[in-house]
Amino acid sequence: MLDVNAIDLHYGAAQALRAVSLKAEPGKVTCVLGRNGVGKTSLLRAIAGQHSISKGSITLGEEEISKLRPYQRARRGVAIVPQGREIFPLLTVEENLETGFAPLKRDERHIPDDVFSLFPVLNSMLRRRGGDLSGGQQQQLAIGRALVLEPKLLILDEPTEGIQPNIVHEIGDIVLKLNKEEGLTVLLVEQKLPFARRVASEFCILDKGRRVAAGPIGDLKDEVVRDHLSV
Repeated sequence: MLDVNAIDLHYGAAQALRAVSLKAEPGKVTCVLGRNGVGKTSLLRAIAGQHSISKGSITLGEEEISKLRPYQRARRGVAIVPQGREIFPLLTVEENLETGFAPLKRDERHIPDDVFSLFPVLNSMLRRRGGDLSGGQQQQLAIGRALVLEPKLLILDEPTEGIQPNIVHEIGDIVLKLNKEEGLTVLLVEQKLPFARRVASEFCILDKGRRVAAGPIGDLKDEVVRDHLSV
């Protein structure tokens, strides 16, 4: 599905990623872990096309997508839910969902029924402004907006950040349902280890812009956490 091969990424003179490689296998949930400031969000931005890489390659399926613009990657099935959700607080829920139409061709612009079956609360709040929703509801809205693309690869940047515990569990249920029932490939950055261990099938740990550990989630032992994730 997704093959990130030895990519470098720079912000001016500062190098954020150093020869990072990552695979997101079809139908699996891959979790990127690491302390703050190690390059996790930069990796997701590189995959989504929000920041150009300076070396390496990114392949989706059989296609090299490193040179494609973000909207072109979206049309090929890459959808991202950014850290902090980034919904439009003054737009209604329905209007927020419709912002997901932007990269789509005109005849493809519709809100899939799956969005409302997964998030029934959104259907009951279509006329409410996005800023009036709770943090958990805004996260559901942000995921729903990404699903408007009917993606092949869903990228989630810290989906549990600032979310109350009971909604964190719901978000986990939704990720698992999308993965197990819909066959959606998911790539996420996460800080909460219990959440990662619950939903992920694979993991990748970054430290100082490099990949330092990776494998099946069952290999994320306490000693690995202690060596690479403990503060």
